[in-house]
Order: sequence, then C-alpha cells, then structure tokens
Amino acid sequence: MAGARVHTEAERIAAAQAYIDALVNHDADDVPFAPGCTRIEFGVKTGFSGNHLRRSLNGGPQYRVIESATTPEFTVDGDVVRARFDLTTKPSLAGRRVGAHIDETFVIPAEDGLIHRIRAVVRPFLMRA
Repeated sequence: MAGARVHTEAERIAAAQAYIDALVNHDADDVPFAPGCTRIEFGVKTGFSGNHLRRSLNGGPQYRVIESATTPEFTVDGDVVRARFDLTTKPSLAGRRVGAHIDETFVIPAEDGLIHRIRAVVRPFLMRA
C-alpha cells in the first residue's frame, strides 16, 4: 500500500513494553493487540484474541498475583520483538516468593505495529520474600 506508515523498532518495542506493563498494572486498555492476536505458553494457547488477552490482563486471576517485573532486555529481528525479564509474585510462604524468568517473543509487523502473536517461555524459581 503506497504511503503506508512503517512502525520503527522503538515503536514496536514500546508495544511489547505496554503488554509487559499490563502484566503488572492490570490495565491493558492501551496494549496494541491485533484483533486475532494469540498467546502460547507451555505449548498451550492462553490467548485467543486481542480482546480476550485484554480482558485477561485487566481482570484475570492468573495475572493478579504478579507484583513486579524487571526492566526487559529487548532484541528485534524483522517482525519479531523478543523480551527477556523476570516477574515477581505477591504471595509468599515461609519467607519465599515465586518468581519467573520470562522469555517472551512478540510478532509485531512494522506495517501495522500491532501485536499479532506472543509466545511465552516461563521458568519459575523461588526467591526470598
């Protein structure tokens, strides 16, 4: 399409960051999901559309336990934006808290700047509360 706007790497990283922010603040209203966006975690589809992901991030109990995220390390390769970061959960037991090393791959084409697919690799770990 002539004259179509191309989204920069920085804008596509910002789209992925908006998703990561929503994991923690539970406000996904500004996350730029494509309508047909899907999310895969542990080989299982956990997000079925942009609206489903938005609803889940806004109110899903699986996300409500997340307390914080470290600053992500981003890399971009074509349409793929990769983010590596750690999450910390709120609950603690016997002075321990669950954290997770996250390696999330987003397909965010430069043509539209929207998140089309997310693949999450999650490696839980225990940490001192």
